Amino acid sequence: MEESNLSRLMISAPQKSAGKTTVSLGIIHNLVEDGVSIQSFKKGPDYIDPMWLKLASGNDCYNLDPYLMGDKGCLDSFTNNTHKSEMALIEGNHGLHDGMSMDGSDSTSGLANLLKTPVLLVLDSRGMNRGAAAIVTGMQKMFPQPDIAGVVLNHVRSSRQEEKQKAAIEKFCGVPVIGAIPVDEAVSIPERHLGLTTVEETGNARKIIRHAGELIANYCDMNAIQSIYNNATPLKIQPKKAPQPANKQSVKIGVFHDSAFCFYYPENLEDLRYNGAELVFIDALNDNLLPNLDGLYIGGGFPESFFEELSANRKLLSEVKERVRSGIPVYAECAGLIYLCESALYKGKKYPLAGVLPFEIGFQKKPVGYGYLTLKSRCRSKWFDENALVKAHEFHYSKPILAGSSKLISKLAGTSPGERFQFNVVRGYGIDGKQDGFLQHNLFASFAHLHASANPQWAKGFVELASEYQH
Repeated sequence: MEESNLSRLMISAPQKSAGKTTVSLGIIHNLVEDGVSIQSFKKGPDYIDPMWLKLASGNDCYNLDPYLMGDKGCLDSFTNNTHKSEMALIEGNHGLHDGMSMDGSDSTSGLANLLKTPVLLVLDSRGMNRGAAAIVTGMQKMFPQPDIAGVVLNHVRSSRQEEKQKAAIEKFCGVPVIGAIPVDEAVSIPERHLGLTTVEETGNARKIIRHAGELIANYCDMNAIQSIYNNATPLKIQPKKAPQPANKQSVKIGVFHDSAFCFYYPENLEDLRYNGAELVFIDALNDNLLPNLDGLYIGGGFPESFFEELSANRKLLSEVKERVRSGIPVYAECAGLIYLCESALYKGKKYPLAGVLPFEIGFQKKPVGYGYLTLKSRCRSKWFDENALVKAHEFHYSKPILAGSSKLISKLAGTSPGERFQFNVVRGYGIDGKQDGFLQHNLFASFAHLHASANPQWAKGFVELASEYQH
């Protein structure tokens, strides 16, 4: 084992929407402006916050998810992705102590303790004065007890409120209050039904980040923040060399990558490259033709926000359908599944789509599937082994809606067990509440978002399928 003295900091809060992302972006912006090389991470399975953190830092942001990746997976990712950086910032998710397990081991607090990382707690000051100290005390004492090294007050209404909260927190909690940020709508990132909007859809994204930096510089003590960074306990790590890309890129895998399809974990793309794939990025909104490919990866995103453009691009939809008929391996994830369906009904309008999958998709007012998925493989396929237990994540308002589609799903599941669906759903919803992972020749379509580090055979199997198709 070796010791890492990397300066690092966790940004968390007692609950979601307290201002973690604003504070994280502001700190990163100021450090980068000072010439610091900083590596960002996001706790949990989220895709959108990492886009903002990546834009602020200039480096890919990696997810750390104890539930999906396990402690070892988180440690490995943190170690492998910080060796070229001077500092690391980890933005937590939800509240500091929120998680799946009752012991809190997979919470932000549990991850902070795993990585021996001090926590900067962002406290939403609205509606409180000295009672703010009670919340910080609870955050300190609940197991697993984190190292809360500082507090930033957010949405502060007045100097009097700030003084009362600061005095109470420092007296009763023994923690310094190192910032008090007033209410400022100019730094708000627009939200939608899946959370924050992406950087590509937010035309003033860089301006928002700069403004976040100004807020932190003007209302927080950056010297105190850097002191917390530098006082992080040395972390014992197992030295591990990052995997090296294959000597030769043997296959070409097309990746839909645009405003509609933008949910990809960096490790998923990296693992495909490491296993010998050359990635060819495709803009489903503007490209009319597919290049010569040996595989196709259609990830998650917001197709419902772009149905007009996607449906109007009939030439690309037809190309995709013809490639699927040719047997090209396709991995379609959530938005990708929707794109491959016959059509989608959204806000009273019907949009014809690729027509590869025998479903018509509709959208509900509330999430159909939201949270972690546990899936058990019911058959051996070219993608997964039989009886494999797979952990994943889902967040979708969509599902097959027509009676014909539902009957077809039931018929396929009933007459050919394992032939058309890869998984039984143990936890979550999937495609119909019971099954997920629709199989059709070399195509796999699912509502599950898989992380490559939790499924190490995924990229290798995808590249092998692409190689078979190539030859």
